[in-house]
Amino acid sequence: MLGENHLNAKIFYITFEIRMLRELSYIKQHKGEPERKWYESEYFDLIVWFSESSCIIGFQLCYDKNRNERALTWKAPHKYSHHRVDDGEHGSAGYKSSPVLKADGIFEKGEIAGRFIEEGRELDKQMIDFIHKKILEYQNI
Repeated sequence: MLGENHLNAKIFYITFEIRMLRELSYIKQHKGEPERKWYESEYFDLIVWFSESSCIIGFQLCYDKNRNERALTWKAPHKYSHHRVDDGEHGSAGYKSSPVLKADGIFEKGEIAGRFIEEGRELDKQMIDFIHKKILEYQNI
């Protein structure tokens, strides 16, 4: 029989694993488009595009996936956008539509940047630091 301490340790371990960004394997690459990598956690989806010389040329960070999903997108050299993700659940005539991005308000960059650093600590440090810097550089309009 498992003791209460063992059970609590197991629950902590599961929670710890979910709160980490991890790379998805087998992401389909599209001919003629930049290479991309996809990472996910319970809270984030991160898609990163790379040049032929392996430099980051863009990313999309989707966050708060299970409640009020939004997306911060950056494309080199300085193009940002911030959107709410409409999941299409309430499409016309009762049918589910495809998800679309819609304009959204204030981006809470301090909160998101902190959580991103925490959940990305097991990934490539240069990539995480670069994206973290770009998150903090975003200016709400």
